[in-house]
Amino acid sequence: MHDTPADGLSNKGQMPAGTSTRLEPGRLAENFITYAEELARLALQSAESCAADVDRATALVADALKKGNKVIACGNGGSAADAQHFVAEFVGRYCGDRMPLPAISLTSDSSILTALGNDFGFEEIFARQVRALGQPGDVLVAISTSGKSRNVLRAAEVAHELGMSVVALTGDNGDASLATSDAWCRISSRVTAHIQEIHMMILHSICIGVESRFDFNGPKA
Repeated sequence: MHDTPADGLSNKGQMPAGTSTRLEPGRLAENFITYAEELARLALQSAESCAADVDRATALVADALKKGNKVIACGNGGSAADAQHFVAEFVGRYCGDRMPLPAISLTSDSSILTALGNDFGFEEIFARQVRALGQPGDVLVAISTSGKSRNVLRAAEVAHELGMSVVALTGDNGDASLATSDAWCRISSRVTAHIQEIHMMILHSICIGVESRFDFNGPKA
């Protein structure tokens, strides 16, 4: 589930990153309700704090796809799964029938990942793919719960060099270099699992907004 841990602590400062707070052994139903309540509060808070960046991200992705450009996504661990999930919604569909949209996950090809990791180092596994596949006008969606994963940061650096837009999804302590992102959605939690869950909420919201601009035959005017 995890990419780089946010900082090893939960919101309350005691439990490991990736776990919720106030959970009690043997009380499964109560724990589930507590977990859901915490997540619901964070979802509402994030909806307010990230609304403008989600709007910008949706516009960037939609405009790029309308112009014949593509979306490229990357992340580690659970964020790698989110990147693949996000891309699948475009190549397949989210809700309605429409044309397939060009999107690539940089986390899916084991031969590429192992070759680049072995020959160039783990920090370069996404950046080198961005340099190979990215073009001006494309959008990179860079996902990291910590916002400090070096390979994700390097991908964003290369994307900027190539004239791509960058949408960053992180926790609340992302690297300062991400301030140059075209949209930056920061989730105010140190619970890795919750950050990932809200990231998926945001990614699905982008899918909804983008898909509303397309129909089966092509982009709407």
